[in-house]
Amino acid sequence: MTQTRSATGGGRIARFFQRVPKPLRGWVLPLALLLVWWMAFRFEWSSSPLLVSPAAVWERGVRYAASGELQVALGASLWRNLAGFAIGATGGLVFGAVLGFSRGFERAVGPSFHTLKQISLFAWIPLISVWFGLGDAAKVAFLSLAAFFPVVLNTFEGIRSVPREFIEVGRVLRFSRAQMLRRVVLPSASPSIFAGIHLALIYAWLATLGAEYLLVAGKGIGNTMVDGREHFHMDLVIFGVIVVGLVGFTLNWIATRLERRALAWRGQSVAQF
Repeated sequence: MTQTRSATGGGRIARFFQRVPKPLRGWVLPLALLLVWWMAFRFEWSSSPLLVSPAAVWERGVRYAASGELQVALGASLWRNLAGFAIGATGGLVFGAVLGFSRGFERAVGPSFHTLKQISLFAWIPLISVWFGLGDAAKVAFLSLAAFFPVVLNTFEGIRSVPREFIEVGRVLRFSRAQMLRRVVLPSASPSIFAGIHLALIYAWLATLGAEYLLVAGKGIGNTMVDGREHFHMDLVIFGVIVVGLVGFTLNWIATRLERRALAWRGQSVAQF
């Protein structure tokens, strides 16, 4: 009986989402959360002064953007994010490719690398702060490390997962090493490689906020949230959280579009709804 009710409830949810136009389906949950938030403030579900209204957050955001502080903070965070991502992803592609192509290099370096990847990213902050100081250089180094590991792992796995049958066909056709790389290895490994780059972009953005929280204060959206917390301006903190989420969504959307365009030859996803 319980399973029947659960299945019925799931079917109702599925039918509800099917009736919602596709472009609007992603807005259902945010709007529901916004409604709950407004109701919590309107009906005073909590007496805490830290519970601010959506209107207060909106007004704070408008003032913050009009003063130019939002553009400065967001620009600083995005610069660090993209610089760290570019350095980490480039290094990860090179290192992962060498690790994937060379058995000898994997035997020599692989065990050390697989040990280092188990260390929490934030455990590197004391060493990074000693090596690079506490300014932007340290933050970019931290973000590079965040982007490095997923690119290495996915590049390595992509190259090593190329089916042996594909290699044999290339040998039968007498491909040169360059042709084998361009026509066999890269097309087969590219889905995994692009997945690693996609993850690196997201991880770098997440690490951006961590770096701005834990390293020396400066311009950045993370530092804006810290300032709001220290002065108990919860409207500023929540506004910062919303901006961080929107930027993360935008980066993910851009990466997804680029990945789909680059891998269009694979065909469409099996997802129907």
